[in-house]
Amino acid sequence: MAHGGSALVATLFSEGYLREKRIPFGEFYPLMLWSLSGGMLMVATTNLLMLFLGLEVLSISLYVMAGLSRGEGKSEESALKYFLLGAFASAFLLYGMAFLYGASGSLELGSIAGAWTSADGTLQPLVLFGLGLMLVGFSFKAAFVPFHQWTPDVYQGAPTNVTAFMAAISKIAAIGALVRVLDASLPLSDIVTPVLFWLAILTMTVGNLIALVQTDLKRILAYSSIGHAGYLLVGLIAHYKNPSEVGFGSVTYYLFAYAGMTLGAFAVISLIAKSGREGTLVRDLNGLWRRSPGLAVAMVLFMASLIGIPFTSGFLGKLNIISDAVGSGLTSLAVVLVVNSVISVYYYLGIAMAAFVSDESDSKRPLASPNLGLTLATSICVAVVIGGFVWASPVLKWTSGEGPSYEVQAPQAPKTAQTFDSGSQSL
Repeated sequence: MAHGGSALVATLFSEGYLREKRIPFGEFYPLMLWSLSGGMLMVATTNLLMLFLGLEVLSISLYVMAGLSRGEGKSEESALKYFLLGAFASAFLLYGMAFLYGASGSLELGSIAGAWTSADGTLQPLVLFGLGLMLVGFSFKAAFVPFHQWTPDVYQGAPTNVTAFMAAISKIAAIGALVRVLDASLPLSDIVTPVLFWLAILTMTVGNLIALVQTDLKRILAYSSIGHAGYLLVGLIAHYKNPSEVGFGSVTYYLFAYAGMTLGAFAVISLIAKSGREGTLVRDLNGLWRRSPGLAVAMVLFMASLIGIPFTSGFLGKLNIISDAVGSGLTSLAVVLVVNSVISVYYYLGIAMAAFVSDESDSKRPLASPNLGLTLATSICVAVVIGGFVWASPVLKWTSGEGPSYEVQAPQAPKTAQTFDSGSQSL
């Protein structure tokens, strides 16, 4: 549902932007549907071949969408960078899958779950190497540090509505698929958890620190998304380390909240980008309060949720992840998350304040009138940010469905089909 909701919001605010930029509807919307289907397949399947197929359908569609602003050098450059680095990541992922298949004789995650050790109980290096390669591939797709280099350039160069859709759906798909793979590799948790631990610290810290010195709105949100990927990884580690006590409902809830606040912020930015150049700067928000009070208030609300200020879904999402981390004995990781959230206040607050700073020239700066689609999209995102907190209990219940569980057979029979209990349908 998070996939479909993200696509709906992006569709609503894209019409006016597409007309302004003269991007053909017949190219944008079919590509969006293809990428949507690929993302949904990634989180729904338990077969490695289908997972890779979904990944490629999602990725190839996004490569093309990033370059839809023909004639704009940054758009074409971002599409090329995204394609080259994305293909590199796909190669790692596919190579890792090949190792897992060679060791287990199966493409089903349920069967692979019983193949991590040999008949005498010793660890199989082949499957560990395969899992490592897959983690590298997923790290590229989810923009974990140090595999994040493509993110700021692609976010800045792609059309704003494409950036919004990409920011939401790529995170949902990559994290959802990673949950499946990690749950199938629970016997290796003692080995993999330290790697994920440092990956989370690097991702949170690097993303937030570099965002401090950015002046372009889209680059700020790009590095911000890297930081949020680190927060999500903290929730995954807590579940991975203590699966019997900690579910992944907090991760699913945070994905739900992240999609709402990020899409909402990009919806406002798309209106500003329509009125001038594509590369919007923080100062382009100056005077927004005088030109469009509703959008200014909405932007402040989205920034507040991204910070994690109380009474927003972003606050509750971070609180749940911190609670899971502390409950799993990852207090140091929870502290790093809190420190990074404090760091992020600086640049998020700068964006919020820019909307209320104005002079005479700002009030005369042209601003395209928000159409019905953009108004609806922004309203939906505001509802997610506020409603996710107000109706926290039913939303958390919805996002906390039973996750993927694997009934692992004895190690000496790794090729025997395993029982898979499907879950995580909210993704």
